[in-house]
Amino acid sequence: MSRRLLVTNALPYANGPLHMGHLLGYIQADIWVRAQRMSGNKVIYVCADDAHGTPIMLAAEKAGMTPEAFIAGIRESHEADFAAFGVAFDQYHTTHSEENRELSTLIYTRLRDGGYIAKRSIQQLFDPEKQMFLPDRYIKGTCPKCGTPDQYGDNCEHCGATYAPTDLINPVSVMSGATPVLRDSEHYFFELGKFEGLLRDWFAGKLTHGKPVANSGVAAKLREWLDGGLKDWDISRDAPYFGFPIPDAPGKFFYVWLDAPVGYLASFKALCDRTRLKFDEFLAPDSNAEMHHFIGKDIINFHGLFWPAMLHGAGFRTPTALHVNGYLTVNGAKMSKSRGTFIQARTYLDAGLHPGFLRYYFASMLSDAPVDVDLDLKAFEERVNSHLVGKWVNIASRTAGFVHKYFGDRLAPQFCAGETALWNTLLEHYDGIAALYDSGDFAEVTRRFVLMADLVNGHIAAKAPWSMAKDESRRDELHQVCSFALTAFRLLAGMLKPILPITVAAAEQFLAAPIADFDDARAGLRNHAINAFEPLLGRIDPKRIEAMVEASKDSLGGPTEAPAAPKKKKAMNDSAKPAAAIADPTPAPATPATIGIDDFARLDLRIGKVTACEFVDGSDKLLRFELDAGALGTRQIFSGIRAAYAEPEKLVGRNVVFIANLAPRKMRFGLSEGMILSAGDGGSNLFLLDADQGAEPGATVR
Repeated sequence: MSRRLLVTNALPYANGPLHMGHLLGYIQADIWVRAQRMSGNKVIYVCADDAHGTPIMLAAEKAGMTPEAFIAGIRESHEADFAAFGVAFDQYHTTHSEENRELSTLIYTRLRDGGYIAKRSIQQLFDPEKQMFLPDRYIKGTCPKCGTPDQYGDNCEHCGATYAPTDLINPVSVMSGATPVLRDSEHYFFELGKFEGLLRDWFAGKLTHGKPVANSGVAAKLREWLDGGLKDWDISRDAPYFGFPIPDAPGKFFYVWLDAPVGYLASFKALCDRTRLKFDEFLAPDSNAEMHHFIGKDIINFHGLFWPAMLHGAGFRTPTALHVNGYLTVNGAKMSKSRGTFIQARTYLDAGLHPGFLRYYFASMLSDAPVDVDLDLKAFEERVNSHLVGKWVNIASRTAGFVHKYFGDRLAPQFCAGETALWNTLLEHYDGIAALYDSGDFAEVTRRFVLMADLVNGHIAAKAPWSMAKDESRRDELHQVCSFALTAFRLLAGMLKPILPITVAAAEQFLAAPIADFDDARAGLRNHAINAFEPLLGRIDPKRIEAMVEASKDSLGGPTEAPAAPKKKKAMNDSAKPAAAIADPTPAPATPATIGIDDFARLDLRIGKVTACEFVDGSDKLLRFELDAGALGTRQIFSGIRAAYAEPEKLVGRNVVFIANLAPRKMRFGLSEGMILSAGDGGSNLFLLDADQGAEPGATVR
């Protein structure tokens, strides 16, 4: 039976544009939602702008606008960026809405009447220059737990500890730089400690039919906080404040962290009000629907402690699961304005970079664990160009033209002899894709995608349809080979549809065969009419990435000087001949220089099995190899031995020796990931080193 899922994303704060770090979590959730729908489940996907708090009030004042006008402009920009990156919410709302006011008030009054709200006077930090109480994020100091300086007043980004702003060591007002002073104020508290039993049951899966509520590492962290003792949670703030007033407390407002998560429910309620959906069917305590929250690891304490307790205390159901993503770094470091790596979503788009490329790159690194993801801009370029263009799109671009030219855009009624076995192998790798998506292991999905694409490309290279086309007697075989390739291309499109919805939609149009769900993608296309092929994706031009980085420096006021190039990745012109790719035609000296055993040990020599080998268009020296390197995965290597091997397809299936730890080099034709060893003087006098067939792909040469 299909599942009913209410899915939410952490709410972006309405004080600025989206950047790359934001997009990581939204892309992760959108991929999961699309995969659930392809699995036949009913999914409602909602989000909203987090629009309250002192920071927004002050930002609006600085801009000479009302807070309402300020957040309206931010919301418009957020919605435009989400749409551009294919993040498709069923409802995108704002926490500054009547639905949120009603629900926040309802939850508060139910908690109050249930005996879960306490009042007491506290000492709060006050800015003597600005004459106002300071919100937590407007106070910085040294973390009282781990001693890390420059931390905000509510939680430490280094150790994850939560605390009161008054616990900070050497606090400073972010607004004025003044040392804040303590003043008395009556505040309202949610008595979280009364829900310890509920939370322990929730962590144990007793409220979710035995399903884990989070990754084991996240759950362990939540239990650690729980075992450390639960403290009452301050849910009020003093005027002036942009937010909802507490109904029975003049001059007091709900703290933004109370009404922000309620914004999930408010957005869903707004959707219910304009559709036939029923709110209680998803939010009632006995609901058999599921509620999934996609959040960053910096806010798991709110969603893993306060939120389920608040919901339960107010008579609503608890969440089914928390899906947590880590932080984003760029080029191995925290996003930096001076280096131009604090990249806004709009800057990426304005540079002419396809939004699907970022979706694929993120997917290739995501699992259910909240690990940090590094956006290595060079690896980003190489992975996209290799996987999406060089492997997937390449299947269609190499075969569709023959179907159009010789067969009137109609596929063959059957596969070639032997292709059925390959098709079954592809289906074996495809099996379980829906479960991988459900578990959040997108990285394994992309690994299988690359493996399958390599098998298909290897088959195309072995069959060489470009050679078949020259022989009229082989037209039937040509038809079958190309038809098989395009059927496999559709299977791969089905795998990628949650990740690349825009591009796969174009592929479906080309194939005249929409992919309704994961099972539908398995159907073979026999005797089927397709449309003329048009390029689906182009390779990333590195100049676009350079332009994006430069624009990020300019727009964010960073220094204009270029940072020092990382030593491990030196730039190289496309026309250069990298040592990792092209055999040196210069004869070796008769008496080579002596080296030590340590020098030799630095080389990682491995066995690779050739799965594809072909001529390189535009080069009279190169052959492009694809190697099965066992545990090392698939390697693409360009080798300058074309003069020695006039029929490269005959090399498929051979074992070769290659250097596995040579730094990858970017060429005009693609990325070369190693060097294949050969013997001889160069030119036509080159011979590949071989290994006995007992040698397994990836085996170390000793």
